[in-house]
Amino acid sequence: MSALSPTDLRGEFLLDPEIAFLNHGSFGACPRPVFERYQTWQLELEREPVDFLDRRLPALLESARAALAEYVGCSSDDLVFVQNATTGVNLAARSLDLRPGDEVLATDLEYGACDLAWEWVCGRAGARYVRASLPLPLESPSTVVETLFAAATERTRIVYVSHVTSGTGLVLPVEEIVSRARAQGLVTVVDGAHAPAQVPVDLTTLGADFYSGNCHKWLGAPKGAGFLHVQPEHQERVDGAIVSWGYADGSTFSERLEKQGTRDPAAWLTVPAAIAYQGERDWDDVRERCRRLARDARRELCQLLGTEPLAPDEMIAQMAAVRLPRPAPDLSRRLFARHRVEIPVGGTQKDLLRLSVAAYTTRVEIDRLLSALIRELDAEHGQHDE
Repeated sequence: MSALSPTDLRGEFLLDPEIAFLNHGSFGACPRPVFERYQTWQLELEREPVDFLDRRLPALLESARAALAEYVGCSSDDLVFVQNATTGVNLAARSLDLRPGDEVLATDLEYGACDLAWEWVCGRAGARYVRASLPLPLESPSTVVETLFAAATERTRIVYVSHVTSGTGLVLPVEEIVSRARAQGLVTVVDGAHAPAQVPVDLTTLGADFYSGNCHKWLGAPKGAGFLHVQPEHQERVDGAIVSWGYADGSTFSERLEKQGTRDPAAWLTVPAAIAYQGERDWDDVRERCRRLARDARRELCQLLGTEPLAPDEMIAQMAAVRLPRPAPDLSRRLFARHRVEIPVGGTQKDLLRLSVAAYTTRVEIDRLLSALIRELDAEHGQHDE
């Protein structure tokens, strides 16, 4: 299939055409052909649940896992399906033998839910969760590496970082971070929630001890399709969410984590369809177009808001966060209610607006955002003058 325009691609998604949907990063969006394959799997399950779950599912999961493993560059034996990247980070964190006084080193730009997971795990073990404060705006990717490892001590045991940060949309230099951590004998856990299909992922080359990612964000699989990759030397310590049939004698790593009782596996089984969908539509070209639009939009937003970019263009893929002149906790609601623009504002970084540019995002939607921001900021200015 030849390359499709953003307008053509928008027609292949189920999104409300009345809304400028600039928040793909939060939960993703599933293309219609992929969603239809998802529903087909669900129908097959309901037609004969026993045959599907007891007889067919192991081979189906093995095939889906193999397709995903090829896509992210690893052995399928080292990969398991999970519900989402946060689940994978939790499983990794709980498997590590932290002792009192140990430290887990991270940046202060990590996803809030995973921050809570590490704080909980460290609290139970008597360890510390150390968050290195990155100096925004960043001058270069090397600033991340140097700032992070400057916070390491002789008590540091684990380095945890995002491949692409959630709130700020920055692509972190995970290859250099993992390499440096390995040289220091530190275990590495990478949160790849936003990475697959937004940036290249080659898990064998990266060599992280644990890597957790989502397929339902930028890869376009249905909600509930995540994965966890674990190096062989750590697999024996990683437990499933519950002890179930995956703990029978002779079970494999993937069976232990995936055989967790009755559940709908359709989202996992649809991952190969999502990979094929993008492969048939020249996704490298789509991704490059999205990057250009994201960087252009970021520049225009910074000019409009009078604020400085958070990092150089090389650290931006398809998400871009910009600082607001001042915190605006109600801005996201107003943009949606008054202008039908869906975009997140605030979060853990209270003064940030985060733009997502997906395959279906058009220049018209960017202009709609800019126009809406001008009106809302003018209204705020008028209120402040009164």
